[in-house]
Amino acid sequence: MTVEVAAAAAPVRAMHPLIERLVGLCSATVLEPADLDAWAGAPGRALLVFTEDPVLYRETLDLAVIVPELAQATAGSFRTAVLLPAAARAVAPRYGFRRWPALVLLKDGRYVGAIDGLRDWQAYVEEMSRLLEAEPTRPPTVGIAVTAGGDSGGHGCH
Repeated sequence: MTVEVAAAAAPVRAMHPLIERLVGLCSATVLEPADLDAWAGAPGRALLVFTEDPVLYRETLDLAVIVPELAQATAGSFRTAVLLPAAARAVAPRYGFRRWPALVLLKDGRYVGAIDGLRDWQAYVEEMSRLLEAEPTRPPTVGIAVTAGGDSGGHGCH
């Protein structure tokens, strides 16, 4: 008697059906943090979609519906990638946005701007139009105060 051992299946990333729809409609790439730089570095404009757990951030599902509409409204001016919650949390500090979910637009791998939180449709259209015309810039900081060396102002820990 022979016993067949089934090969271990690759881990499955759970995706909400609306996120799956976004991936399908936009031919989006689902990225892990290690893959971001190679994907983003390709020439042209790229939109990163930062998702979060839709139970905690219901707006994530709204954004999943909005992104394909934005792609259509801008005549496919960018390629799209989706960062699922764990990957999104790992990468988010690079771009300094403050609210979830978020969109980050890159050009030739460089930061152009972000749209964070949920907006009205017209605000998305206007902001995306502005970002598509903008040149890359430095991502915003995460708000950590920086002082000149030796300038503790008498408030040091020593």
